[in-house]
Amino acid sequence: MRAAGRTIQIGPHRAGADAGNDATVLARLAALKSMSVNELKTEWRSLFDADAPNNSRPFLEMRLAWRIQELAHGGLSRETTRLLDALADELRGKPVRKAMIGDPRRPVAGTRLVREWNGTEHTVTVQREGFEFEGRKYQSLSAIARAITGTRWNGWRFFGLREIAREDR
Repeated sequence: MRAAGRTIQIGPHRAGADAGNDATVLARLAALKSMSVNELKTEWRSLFDADAPNNSRPFLEMRLAWRIQELAHGGLSRETTRLLDALADELRGKPVRKAMIGDPRRPVAGTRLVREWNGTEHTVTVQREGFEFEGRKYQSLSAIARAITGTRWNGWRFFGLREIAREDR
């Protein structure tokens, strides 16, 4: 990508993978604190190819810091962008497909989750909206885990549905 006469590499670089690049990014971030508002606006112009929207120093520093890191390490994933767009549409009152904002850990409807607790086997059936356990409908696995154990649990963890590791994303 070209910005203000220089080439900026955008790629799959991850923070920590290249100490030299990370040091450059950190140096650029630190330099923002010592810049005047006019210098921040000049930096804005070079990174965004547009004039800065206002003179707020905290806003300029924060947004420039984001942009520097975005260009060096990559932006938001496509999934995250879609999720944020769907949530924004929901806030505006636009109809949104529920599947777009569902939890990626949630199994397909019809899946049976089995967990042994204190020598008793407990089976939960995943439904399109919620879960079924012992003939009752529940909105969350945490509520079911509490019904089983009598204490508060993270339902996903109780049933072994852990979050996807960052490296796998």
